[in-house]
Amino acid sequence: MPNPAAHLPFYYGSISRSDAEEHLKLGGMMDGLFLLRQCLRNLGGYVLSVTHNLRFHHYPIERLMNGTFAIAGGKAHCGPEELCEFYSKDADGLCCPLKRPCNRPGGLEPQPGIFDSIRENMVREYIRQTWQLEGDTLKQAIISQAPQVEKLLATTAHEKMPWYHGSITRAQAESRLYSGSQPDGKFLLREKKEKGSYALSLVYGKTVYHYRIGQDKAGKYSVEDGTKFDTLWQLVEYLKLKPDGLIYYLRESTPNPDMPTETATPAPPAHPSAFAQRRLVSQNSDGYTPDPIGRGKKGRILPMDTSCYESPYSDPEELKEKKLFLKRNNLIVEDMELGAGNFGSVRKGVYKMKKKHIDVAIKILKSGNEKAERDDMMKEAQLMHQLDNPHIVRMIGVCEAEALMLVMEMASGGSLNKFLSSKKDEVPVNNVVELMHQVAIGMKYLEEKNFVHRDLAARNVLLVNQHYAKISDFGLSKALAADDSYYLAKTTGKWPLKWYAPECILFRKFSSKSDVWSYGVTMWEAFSYGQKPYKKMKGPEVITFLEEGKRMDCPPKCPPEMYKLMQQCWTFKWEDRPDFSTVETLIRTYYYSIAARTEERQEEKVKNYS
Repeated sequence: MPNPAAHLPFYYGSISRSDAEEHLKLGGMMDGLFLLRQCLRNLGGYVLSVTHNLRFHHYPIERLMNGTFAIAGGKAHCGPEELCEFYSKDADGLCCPLKRPCNRPGGLEPQPGIFDSIRENMVREYIRQTWQLEGDTLKQAIISQAPQVEKLLATTAHEKMPWYHGSITRAQAESRLYSGSQPDGKFLLREKKEKGSYALSLVYGKTVYHYRIGQDKAGKYSVEDGTKFDTLWQLVEYLKLKPDGLIYYLRESTPNPDMPTETATPAPPAHPSAFAQRRLVSQNSDGYTPDPIGRGKKGRILPMDTSCYESPYSDPEELKEKKLFLKRNNLIVEDMELGAGNFGSVRKGVYKMKKKHIDVAIKILKSGNEKAERDDMMKEAQLMHQLDNPHIVRMIGVCEAEALMLVMEMASGGSLNKFLSSKKDEVPVNNVVELMHQVAIGMKYLEEKNFVHRDLAARNVLLVNQHYAKISDFGLSKALAADDSYYLAKTTGKWPLKWYAPECILFRKFSSKSDVWSYGVTMWEAFSYGQKPYKKMKGPEVITFLEEGKRMDCPPKCPPEMYKLMQQCWTFKWEDRPDFSTVETLIRTYYYSIAARTEERQEEKVKNYS
């Protein structure tokens, strides 16, 4: 059956949510910018992806039994083109009317889905063999019968896929997966004895995990009551992009040795596209990496459960008046002092918004400070006002009244080094890994934005709670020009030399790679539970120590994998150092592995108890 959206210039075919968001970013992110893509969950369905207030909105479009198309709760339309035309005139429940199509770039054709590439031949062969037809009669039958046959074949298309192994036992599945190499994400699908029940077998950390796939009363498939799909091949394709409850995403299929070569359908690469890799396992548009093993369902407070996970300006009404300078009568400054320094003090306060009041930290410049301090404080405010990431302390704005005040969101847990030193017997190592992973997410965001922090240290990582970290203190930070890879400081200053890379100390040269070095020192602080780096060494002694090829020893409780990452961050030549994209991937992979082992032990205890 011809795809009724194939001719539309804003139809991208079978692309992931993250790919759609990347195309919308390149399109300019204006309100009402939209594109259409194939839905991975519902047969014949689509997804409408729209931007509004610099955020992404995705609306599934279902193909109904009578052949019409509708967004849930909306009006039915005879085709996807007519549906888009309707919503361009009337938002009717969407975030805004569709204003501008994000058309495909020249030369880019809609991406075919895995079923699209085999559908035509499957329909032809099915009709030819079932009714024994050939020639013109076969062509006419295909035209008239295709819609009915297509759905029938879609539900059995998994049988043509190389990753489908039919009715084999659990032991046979493990034997096939252990044959040859065992990369993370190697998988196969098998049929279980119970009718309509299947199992997905997946390798991670040289261990095979088995997940039950069941069918509900409507015939939809899901992994252990997760996201539901019309067909098994759609479920598999989705899990290649997002774990959705699995310990790891599906990456490399194990071909069925019993499947004849001529019937095996070549599958597209199981690894995500370049766009999808950027937001692997996540990727939400806000940059937070979701938990792949469902820890949020256990009742523990996670970052996305806290009130400050979303921007204070997440409400469109608040966003309209987002300005750097705030009105004094909207700000309540309390007597409670959170900290102090040469600049002045930090007080607790409340900022009154239209629909809510939020707790804030107020950095107050003490009277009598020189103009240079005021200018530095304003530069910090202007820089921070551009940043919006769940793992970076957000700048609300500046207030000029009895003093110059920087108003920032509250992270009431205090600094990471003080928290860990006071809780060293209560915070497990995997909790430290979790927090350092979040710091890596925030630093990766800064790297992508071409910002150099220049003062990353455990004292400048603040906690919302024990499981939620944010990077703070941007007083030394610099925004680089698009074509610059580093910042060259004109003079030295009162610098935190023990956290600085060799090129910073020797040549005053700062980049994201020098921030990576600082991240390694911050890791050492975290895994040593708040100890000070380099013991009692002075700055000049530290650089001699490093030039001799020496590095700080591994903290007692630090896992070897994390110390190895620290050593990579402390590569002397900055050009040989990993970037934050690599660092975040390495620590995420390790974090997921220990989280999975913890989950397994908990489940084993439950089984033994029951």
